[in-house]
Amino acid sequence: MFGKGSIFYSVTKNKCPRCQSGEFFRHSNHYRLSGFTKMNEDCDQCGLHYELEPGFFYGSMYVSYAFNIAWFVTVWVATSVLFPEINKMLQFLIVVVVLLAMFPISYRLSRLLYINFFVRFKNKEELNP
Repeated sequence: MFGKGSIFYSVTKNKCPRCQSGEFFRHSNHYRLSGFTKMNEDCDQCGLHYELEPGFFYGSMYVSYAFNIAWFVTVWVATSVLFPEINKMLQFLIVVVVLLAMFPISYRLSRLLYINFFVRFKNKEELNP
């Protein structure tokens, strides 16, 4: 279910959505600030061009927005429950710091999920008939 061939595998392992062997981002470290946004243009294993059309990844902003709303609500509720006497401004500051810390992960997950909506896994027999 979570092995090779699933969307979960592609997203968590930073792999090409079609062959799940090639790397999607150039660096596997989410927090490498000099290059966490750098993507490979094509898969080095199956040759899939990642940007399917010009501006393709603009749609991943909607996925990123959903992640950020979920993390905002989660952190807000957690701080409200764990620290009921907390000042609302401090609570908001905590949420903003957490969202900034989660930005590299949100960025990568949203792009990987978005391309996985449109490109399906193909095993070696399907790739090379």
